Amino acid sequence: MLTKSQDAHGRMTYDHYLGVDTPVFVERDDGIIQQPPSVGMYFAPFRQWPKHERVAMRYVKGRTLDVGCGAGRAALHLQARGQEVVGIDNSPLAIKTCRLRGVRRARVLAVTQVSTRLGRFDTVLMLGNNFGLMENRTRARWLLDRFASITSDRGRIIAETLDPYATDDPLHLRYHRRNLRRGRMAGQARIRVRYQTFRTPWFDYLLVSRAEMKALVEGTRWSVERFIDSDSPVYVAVLTKVSSSKA
Repeated sequence: MLTKSQDAHGRMTYDHYLGVDTPVFVERDDGIIQQPPSVGMYFAPFRQWPKHERVAMRYVKGRTLDVGCGAGRAALHLQARGQEVVGIDNSPLAIKTCRLRGVRRARVLAVTQVSTRLGRFDTVLMLGNNFGLMENRTRARWLLDRFASITSDRGRIIAETLDPYATDDPLHLRYHRRNLRRGRMAGQARIRVRYQTFRTPWFDYLLVSRAEMKALVEGTRWSVERFIDSDSPVYVAVLTKVSSSKA
């Protein structure tokens, strides 16, 4: 769980809920600082979501675990559809915002703490590029195994990410090469979020191509059912659970 001074993303989310908007910045470990899209996107009603996310929600079935639930937009949509959903986030203020907005089941919990204590799920939802929470190759396969242990036989993972290779920016290309020299995946960004005086700890955030997504799930209890494209490098992977005898 993030401490009060570390909860930059949660503070930004809660402030927006209160009607206060201040710029937030994402800092990469090579010195690049970027300003992400407006936090308003985390509060947007379903009709204003990007098309690829709206299409992806067609594959969300049954009891759902909303990983990195943020302000609760996906959880609220699923509740409105009559589905049971549990939202988790390592940000206390994000979870506070979720509850204030009407999310019935929201818990302060890191993705690595997910267990059968939460019950069993039919879908694990990772919208908002939250496949990035996999961090690296080793942790991704560990989390895929963990998700297999908490999902039903018809389990699915709906994971949004961004193809890091869809760029000609020399700064990003140089960062890819630096990562590869260090034995990291090219799209394994080390970042932190800064908002006012709040700063998260440094953490890895994993961006993968479609080929890398397929390679990550190979030999696990999951397979790629389909990719849902967008009009940008962002896409959604729909992963389906395979029987243990085939894994």
